[in-house]
Amino acid sequence: MPPIEDHPLRYQLANELHARPFPVLRAPCRAVYLAIKQPRQAAARDRSRDLAHLVALLDRYGAQHPQPGATHYSGRIGKHELKWEQHTEFVTYTVFLDGLGERPFDPGDLGVFPDDWLVQAPGACLTSALIRVVPRPEEGEIQHAVGDWFVPESVAVSRVIDDDAVVAGDFHLDPAGHMRFAVFPDAGVGQRRIGRIVQRLCEIETYKTMSMLGFTRVKEIGARMGEIDDELSGLMEAMTGENGEEEETLRQLLAASAELENLRTRIAFRLGATGAYEAIVGQRISVLREERFHGRQTFGEFMMRRFDPAMRTVKSTEVRLEGMAARASRAAELLRTRVEVGRSAQNQQLLEGMNRRADLQLRLQKTVEGLSVVAISYYAVSLAGYLLYPVAGALGVSKGLLTAAVTLPVVAAVWFAMSRIREKVERGAPEP
Repeated sequence: MPPIEDHPLRYQLANELHARPFPVLRAPCRAVYLAIKQPRQAAARDRSRDLAHLVALLDRYGAQHPQPGATHYSGRIGKHELKWEQHTEFVTYTVFLDGLGERPFDPGDLGVFPDDWLVQAPGACLTSALIRVVPRPEEGEIQHAVGDWFVPESVAVSRVIDDDAVVAGDFHLDPAGHMRFAVFPDAGVGQRRIGRIVQRLCEIETYKTMSMLGFTRVKEIGARMGEIDDELSGLMEAMTGENGEEEETLRQLLAASAELENLRTRIAFRLGATGAYEAIVGQRISVLREERFHGRQTFGEFMMRRFDPAMRTVKSTEVRLEGMAARASRAAELLRTRVEVGRSAQNQQLLEGMNRRADLQLRLQKTVEGLSVVAISYYAVSLAGYLLYPVAGALGVSKGLLTAAVTLPVVAAVWFAMSRIREKVERGAPEP
């Protein structure tokens, strides 16, 4: 019996779970991290440019190229290890360097990225970070290093992964424009675990920055939303009175509703992405399993104080925008119903007026028909008199008596003929 046929995507789906392995790091070492994003329409960008930019860097070092259409790459560039990942809206470059260098967080480490290559990047720098991995010293030395390297009022320090390491960072841009993170792993911590910790720190920084893009967008539209909210309140107050301007009020309501829908459309993707990125930040922090280090705030506490309020603003703005759009739609529907009822009343009055005019026209028509019978009868009697005058003498009657004798029959004949014509016209039959 032949084996069952595999689904066309079976191996691709299975391999996707292992497509982006964590780096393998040995302390001491350091890392240089760079995330690049197009300022506008990043999700719809030409992703082949990202790959071409990576290839240009690999060519500088004579390194092997990735597969066509690749979304991730790991390999050596000169003496260093490079990890490249392509995401929905951005790409990341992480270079791992052996040793600690001459001075902590040396911006010269970014020299692994040539200046002319950076200028040709298909986007802008979203974030960059310098990460220092130092074998864990005495806790007093860690506190001293944290005091020297980071901004005291915002530094976060915590024990992570069951106290296998201590991590620190302040989420401040240093004088060279980079974020700084320090990792102090125990001597017995595995190289893959160190790599996971460094990777988590990079992801926290990147997705935190991506989430804040949503915060800036809602701040941009906040003022206009306030103006539209005031306009809606004024229009809804105008609806309670009968000022005869329902048509104009409805036009303004529909304009406000259309603008709100336009705002929702413009920021719908950013709001959805912000929610997803915020969830990733929370998840990445939770997997670190933080414990407090000498009374210092943890990364989770830092985010609770600085990051979470911004995310709540984004969520509240989204809810407010949805509510305003629904309120404008309901108000427009109510006013549209009111206008339609008014139009129905006007149409009813118009129909009643038309009925009255039709009744008057019918009466006039009957009057005209009566006058027409008289006029036609007059001429018919005159014609009949001219025809019968020659025989009046033979019959021994006067012309006046003969005219009087034929008047009634002629009038009756004309009236009968007119009645038949009217009946045929009313039935739609052609006239004889």
